[in-house]
Amino acid sequence: MTSRIHYAWVIAAVTFVVLLMTAGIRATPGVLIVPLEQEFGWNRAIISLSIAINIALFGLIGPFAASVMDRFGLRRIVLAAIALLTVAVALSTRMHAQWQLIALWGLLVGTGTGVTSMVLAAVVATRWFDERRGLVLGALSAANATGQLVFLPALAQITESSGWRNATLVVAAAGAATFVVVLLFMRDRPEDIGLRPYGQRVGGSAAPASKPLAPIEALRHAMESRAFWILAGTFFVCGASTNGLIGTHLIAACHDAGIPEMRAAQLLAVMGIFDIIGTTASGWLTDRFSSRYLLFGYYTVRGISLLFLPLTLSSGGADNLGLFAVFYGLDWVATVPPTVRLTGESFGRENTGVIYGWIGASHQLGASMAAFGAGAIRTVSGDYATAFYISGVLCVLAGTSFLTLGRRAFHAPAVGLAVSP
Repeated sequence: MTSRIHYAWVIAAVTFVVLLMTAGIRATPGVLIVPLEQEFGWNRAIISLSIAINIALFGLIGPFAASVMDRFGLRRIVLAAIALLTVAVALSTRMHAQWQLIALWGLLVGTGTGVTSMVLAAVVATRWFDERRGLVLGALSAANATGQLVFLPALAQITESSGWRNATLVVAAAGAATFVVVLLFMRDRPEDIGLRPYGQRVGGSAAPASKPLAPIEALRHAMESRAFWILAGTFFVCGASTNGLIGTHLIAACHDAGIPEMRAAQLLAVMGIFDIIGTTASGWLTDRFSSRYLLFGYYTVRGISLLFLPLTLSSGGADNLGLFAVFYGLDWVATVPPTVRLTGESFGRENTGVIYGWIGASHQLGASMAAFGAGAIRTVSGDYATAFYISGVLCVLAGTSFLTLGRRAFHAPAVGLAVSP
C-alpha cells in the first residue's frame, strides 16, 4: 500500500499558482509602456512612476501581510488580495487619465501583489515544511520568472494583434481562475487538517513555537543586527537589478535598439525558463552549502552581465542578447533561497516571515527606485546605458559584502528576538 502524498505539496503547488499569477500581473506593465506612450502620449517617466508605486507597495505591505496572515488566516487574506487584483486589472481597460493609471496599476495592484508576494512563499515554506524547505523556496521563487514565461510572449502577441486592452483582460481572467484554485485547495496550517509539517518526525513532539514579533517590533529589533542591514541592503540591489530595471525596462530598451517588442518579450521568457532551473538549483545548493558564498557568486555574476549589456544592445546582436537572457536568467532570483536561509538562521524560525517581509520590502524599494530612475534616465539622456552601469556596479559591491562585512554577521540569532528551537 503506497503512502499518500503529504498535503504540504498541494499547498506548495497552490502557492506556486498564486505566485505565477502575481508575477504575470506585475510583468504586464513592461508590455504596456510603449502602447500607453503611443496612445495617450504619456512619457516613460510618468508610466514608470505608476510602476514604481506598484513595486514599492508590493514590498512595503509584505511585513504586515505576514502578520495579518497569522491573525486572520492565510487563505482568507490571499483570497481578498486576488479579488482586488482581478478587479483592478479589469478596470484598467477603461482608464484614460494619468491619475487612473497611478490609482489602478500603482496603488491597487501594488496593494494586492504586496500580499501575494515573496513573503507568502516564506510563510508557506516555514509553516508546512521541516525538510526540503530550501528546495520548496527555490521552486516558489522561480514562480516569479515562470509568470514571465507564461504571460509575456502571449501578452506581447495579443497587444500587437488586438491591442493592450485585450491583453489586460486575459490577465484579469487568470486572476479569476486563480481565485477559484485558492478557494478550493488552500489551507492555513498543517494542524488545521491534523498533519505535521512535512518531514517532522512522527514520534517526536513538535517544539513549542515562540509567538512571532509584530511587524514594527520585529523591524526595531532587526535593525540592531548587522545581519539585517547586509541582507536588506543587498536585497535592495537585487530588486533594483531585476524587477525594477530588467523586468520593467528591457522591452523598452530593446525597442530603442530596434528590436521588436515580441522578440524582447521572448528574451524575458527565456530568462524565465532558465530562472526556473537556476532558482530551483539554488534551493538545492542552499540546503548543502554556505549561503554567504552562494550570494557572493550570484550578485557578482549578475553585476558583470549588466556591465556588458549596453554594449550588447548597441551592437544590435539578437544572438548575444539571447546569451545574456540565459546567463541572467539563471541568476534572476537565485538569491532568494540563501537569503531566506540566512534570515531564519539569524532571527529564528517563527520570525522568518515578518523579518523576511522587511527584507523583501527593501528588495521592492530598490526595484521601485530603479523602475522610476531608469525611466527618468531614459527620458533625460535618451538611453538606458547609465542605468545599466549603475546597477552592475552595485551588484558587484553587494556580492563582495558577503565576504567582508558578512564574515561575522551570520553566526547566531540576533539578540533580543524570540527564537524557536
